[in-house]
Amino acid sequence: MSITMPNYYAVQMPMFQPAMRNILSITQGNPALITTTFDGINPGAHNYQTGLIARLIIPDGFGMVRANQLYGTVTLVNDTQFTISIDTTLFDPFVVPTFQPGNNGTPAVVVPTGEINELLTEATQNVLPYP
Repeated sequence: MSITMPNYYAVQMPMFQPAMRNILSITQGNPALITTTFDGINPGAHNYQTGLIARLIIPDGFGMVRANQLYGTVTLVNDTQFTISIDTTLFDPFVVPTFQPGNNGTPAVVVPTGEINELLTEATQNVLPYP
């Protein structure tokens, strides 16, 4: 006898909002100030809220490699900037490398991973494609 799980247990192509954003700049400070973009060039609203927990992914060539894979709590500054509870004071400066035409490389990104449990403000923005 085979058991079939109902459709609602397996969600096809789930989406989590807020989404990751490209990083335009990171200051050397405590906390670090991060400026985000949509595509690496054009500024765009990140739609984050204070209390979001995010991870930084900093590829080689951007400097500040010690910040790669670090997590911190976001404090909103404005639509394109936030501080993150990571002390980058003694890290190498963040720099956006010059890419060859036709090769944009891998961008530095901030990836939302969760939020402070007692806030649960971002959870109201989760979007799952239910049937």
